[in-house]
Amino acid sequence: MVKFTKNTFLFKEHVTLFKGSNNYDVYDPQTKEVILHCREKNLTPLYSLLRLFITELKSITPFEIEISGLDGKKIIKVKKGLSLVFPKIEVYDENDKLIGFFKLKLFPVGNNFEVFDEKGNFVSKLESLIGWNFKFLKDENTIATVTKKWSGIGKELLTSADNYILDIDDNIEKTSPLRLLFFAAVISIDMVLRAK
Repeated sequence: MVKFTKNTFLFKEHVTLFKGSNNYDVYDPQTKEVILHCREKNLTPLYSLLRLFITELKSITPFEIEISGLDGKKIIKVKKGLSLVFPKIEVYDENDKLIGFFKLKLFPVGNNFEVFDEKGNFVSKLESLIGWNFKFLKDENTIATVTKKWSGIGKELLTSADNYILDIDDNIEKTSPLRLLFFAAVISIDMVLRAK
């Protein structure tokens, strides 16, 4: 859990010529060091081919992505089943215990997630801003942001692949499960919203 006590993280997607699965590295923008790995697991050949040749189907295909430390030990699992509309994305801890989940909300406007804890209690909402920039709101206060607008952070690390900066409000407790949900949301934005 120590890795999640920081407030700013850079998610950098791997660049591959034929990309069926999605993989990312998470950097500390200050030290420019990789601190976490995000790897897609258990992608079937059928869904891999669908993603390659019909990219619009990416958002409906299932995925399972593990976020792990450099030692390979799993910290979080982000999982979604096959879904034609309104996908539910579940987030599990290192022991496969449910932490919470997201539900896609398309109305009234934009692409937004509602965030729930493991008991189904609403805890936050993720709203899209201009472009591919998002904010987490709790009681109408911004508690974290996900952005593709760099403002100089880690510029030399950026390529043409999709990259995101996660910035968490310092008032969020370092041991709060919300921090794990923020991480899972970055993956969900790229796998579900960006794919639409």
